[in-house]
Amino acid sequence: MLSENTIKIVKSTAPILAEHGVEITSYFYKALFEAHPELLNIFNHANQKQGRQQTALANTVYAAATYIDQLEVLLPAVKQIAHKHRSLNVKKEHYPIVGEFLLKAIKDVLGDAATPEIIQAWGEAYQVIAQVFIDVEQEMYDNARTHAWEGFKPFKVINKVKESSVITSFYLQPADGSAVPVFQPGQYITVRLTIEGEEFLLNRQYSLSDAPGKNYLRISVKREGDDLTKGKVSNYLHDHVKEGDEIELTAPAGDFVLDETNNKPLYLLSGGVGITPMMSMLKQVAATQPDRKVTFVHSAKNSDVQAFRHEVAETMNQLKNGKHYAIIESPSEENEYFAEGFLDEQKLQTIVHDKEATFYVCGPVPFMRSVIDNLGKLGIKEENIHFEFFGPSINLKEYQQV
Repeated sequence: MLSENTIKIVKSTAPILAEHGVEITSYFYKALFEAHPELLNIFNHANQKQGRQQTALANTVYAAATYIDQLEVLLPAVKQIAHKHRSLNVKKEHYPIVGEFLLKAIKDVLGDAATPEIIQAWGEAYQVIAQVFIDVEQEMYDNARTHAWEGFKPFKVINKVKESSVITSFYLQPADGSAVPVFQPGQYITVRLTIEGEEFLLNRQYSLSDAPGKNYLRISVKREGDDLTKGKVSNYLHDHVKEGDEIELTAPAGDFVLDETNNKPLYLLSGGVGITPMMSMLKQVAATQPDRKVTFVHSAKNSDVQAFRHEVAETMNQLKNGKHYAIIESPSEENEYFAEGFLDEQKLQTIVHDKEATFYVCGPVPFMRSVIDNLGKLGIKEENIHFEFFGPSINLKEYQQV
């Protein structure tokens, strides 16, 4: 239990952390990895280079400072982050290391402003915050151990299918012949690769793109980057991993999942590779709730990059009350599409007819921000909108300032 004085100090420093947050977290990661380079086997290097991890941590620290006396407010965000930590195999023994370097970063960046009293208060607060994460994550580890496995497990690639010019699906089975794990539609796994010439292991999280209950797991990976900034893992998977090869996975994780107890009308709205968790949800609904009203909307830059076109159509035929639309920025003549351009407010107004429906949104951050803002303008309640980030979570409202 934190003292009133500690709470007062931590809350009073929230504006300072907001102002210097990214500077502090950037310093933190640099010092952390210099002292503990082995942790680079866990972190996503691309998110580090792009600054997304630093921004995500800055947002988390600021939120913790603001709500230090009512941490229960942060529990949904804690659980979302904890799922990612569990999927990356972050353990409780990592937290003291993180705490040490976070306090060092606060002290070194703020200089004389970080008085001994402030550092002591933040040290006490960090212990409380860290314990919340440790407890939530331990429960997730226990569940994974009971229902699937702990840590990384080898899976064999049994099939590799090109879904579009940029997305390829990998069908995976446990290399030891054990049962395929149960998961919830919308969840993801972490892939860990050893790539020749790379000093550290590389981890990436990919949504499962097929319904549960199959004799395989399927991930559908977008080839990232261009000739100058290639995504190391996605390009390696596309170019070098073939049928018969093995890759390592953690057990399915994530809380962006289909609520199968809900019978309200369902809208699945995706942009680009954000279609992958929606495919899992769509196929599960078709298999278990064929009478449910479902509207599937996918937005893509052009017909070449539009994935799962035929699979979506076949799945929609299994629903008694289903509609699907493709919003293609630059459609080809042979492609069927609802409208040319973007999924803007006008198009959503044409598509959305059930204000009390459940909405799932996934895609690039600008896409999600636009869609969520426009759903709000149409009168959709915030609690009826669920969304998933790629990589570390950031504040959608502050996205343009990041």
